[in-house]
Amino acid sequence: MKFPDDVQKELKRRFKNRHREWLEANGDPEKPGERAWPLEVTLGIPTENQVLKQVEDVRAWVAAWQSWNGVGSLSWSERRWRKLGTQRVPEKLALSSPADVAQWIGEAERWDRAQQRYNDLIGRWPQLGNKLPRYFAILADYSEADYRRLVDMVAWIEKNPASNLYPRQLPVSGLDSKWLEKRKGLLADLVDAVRGRSTTEGDFFQRCGLKAPSQLIRLRVLDEALRQWVGGLSDISAPWEQLAELDLPVGKVFIVENLQTGLAFDDLPGSVVIMQLGYGVDVLGRLPWLAEAKCVYWGDLDTHGFAILNRARSYLPDLKSVLMDEETLCSHHDLWVEEKDPHSAETLPLLTDTEQLVYQSIKRNAWGQNVRLEQERIAWRFAWQTLKQSLLPGRPADRG
Repeated sequence: MKFPDDVQKELKRRFKNRHREWLEANGDPEKPGERAWPLEVTLGIPTENQVLKQVEDVRAWVAAWQSWNGVGSLSWSERRWRKLGTQRVPEKLALSSPADVAQWIGEAERWDRAQQRYNDLIGRWPQLGNKLPRYFAILADYSEADYRRLVDMVAWIEKNPASNLYPRQLPVSGLDSKWLEKRKGLLADLVDAVRGRSTTEGDFFQRCGLKAPSQLIRLRVLDEALRQWVGGLSDISAPWEQLAELDLPVGKVFIVENLQTGLAFDDLPGSVVIMQLGYGVDVLGRLPWLAEAKCVYWGDLDTHGFAILNRARSYLPDLKSVLMDEETLCSHHDLWVEEKDPHSAETLPLLTDTEQLVYQSIKRNAWGQNVRLEQERIAWRFAWQTLKQSLLPGRPADRG
């Protein structure tokens, strides 16, 4: 037996699982979501034996539906039982549309707003019909100001597909960087759909034809003679375009993932250290003065550290790794932590055989579950000695 509260719980589950499908159907009987209407919920009429065992519960059930006056069409049925005679009991509830379901579960206002905005958008851009249902919460819950700003942004980018403007320059009312930062993925997705793109290559700025802020590179100049080339500066954070023009006569370049590691470096002849690029190592290919230097990479000893190394070698084929070997990993067992989200690639083609073996061993949990050794956990005295020796001829860190 289903009481009104039970029906409400069932309808909540159905709404959660089907509301996107219902929104996309949008009244079209040819679409799957429409075949469910009217939606019928059977109320679970008990048998005579069941009634005899729980008389009070059945009376309460019948009374609950007798006093019910909600949305939908309630059907009653007569049962002729041998001991109890003819009894009139509630049989099923029929709901004619998603709006009825939404009202039943207290979601009427959200459903109406989502449907109205869905119709508004596909009226303007029919190609969004399949895309919008996944953004039901945005259609249902955005304030009117946020919704209008979103629509204005998509409309402006559609008309100006290659503006090459910074977002701050766009003539969209109320646009600000904090608002935009949270909605880059959404905007790019909608713009792609409006333009009929089947692939989503490039970042937000490329997909929307906007000008991206220049990537900043932070580096430290570790040689007094080199510092004279940059006005005596030792710690520089600048757009890569400006650093590319420096033409520094650098002999050795260290690339480290951790900022504190880079700050700990002492002076070394002819050397610089580049810090905190992460997966942004693509920028290394844009610095001409790196091509003639001996370059060393030291990242975290985990799957992503090796993935970054692999990516960096696309631009610096002779790039060495240091402190990213089995001996380093296993000798610091007490400092391991867990890598929460390991890299997905089974192999990384630009790793050396020994690097590939360590990467694969971490992937298959040969030493433990998702093993990770962060570079900043390694004692600095040991690390610094290894770094200084890494560029000497014949060291194990040599590439190849």
